[in-house]
Amino acid sequence: MSRLSTGEGNGAVKDGEATTDGEATTEQAASRPKRADARRNEKNLLDAAAAVFVRSGVEAPVRDIAAEAGVGTATIYRHFPTRADLIIGVYRHQVEACAEAGPALLASSPTPYAALASWVDLFVDFLVTKHGLAAVLQADNAGFETLHAYFLDRLVPVCTDLLTAATASGEIHTDVPALALMRGVGNLCIGAETPDPRYDARQLVGVLIAGLRRRD
Repeated sequence: MSRLSTGEGNGAVKDGEATTDGEATTEQAASRPKRADARRNEKNLLDAAAAVFVRSGVEAPVRDIAAEAGVGTATIYRHFPTRADLIIGVYRHQVEACAEAGPALLASSPTPYAALASWVDLFVDFLVTKHGLAAVLQADNAGFETLHAYFLDRLVPVCTDLLTAATASGEIHTDVPALALMRGVGNLCIGAETPDPRYDARQLVGVLIAGLRRRD
């Protein structure tokens, strides 16, 4: 997989960002951030990349991502040497955010059904903002091979817990497993990739989730 594109051709970082190995090593050793700071900085980069991907697709120039994050292009390269690394990082970051939202919504929502509906809304956001990602994930890259299993391992249990809680509260009655529900939502979201402005995936998913509610 190629290095990230700066929009000015592949290769060395432009605008004086490149450093020698010795310089980079010395600088990093002198200003190595604390672990919490490093995690926060990486999260900011991934949030910026995700925002740019939504607007411009996964082939967006790295300089656009750097501008969004307020850092130099060399910082992007240091964290994510290739575009594949960046795409994988963004994907995993957003899966984690979706997974962590499930328990938080159960704790903060007025009812388990409300938590389920809010989580599905976040899941829709995750699915419909992956401009160009599906095609890239077909590429011959070992890092992409485990992403689907990771997606299922992290999100299916979260959806299962939400369905279980809403069933236990008497708000829904369904034998639909979490994976089947997620696939149904995913199939409805596929239509969002069409140019037809009349297709509203979120509205249709809302109808699907409303259909889970008990009427008696």
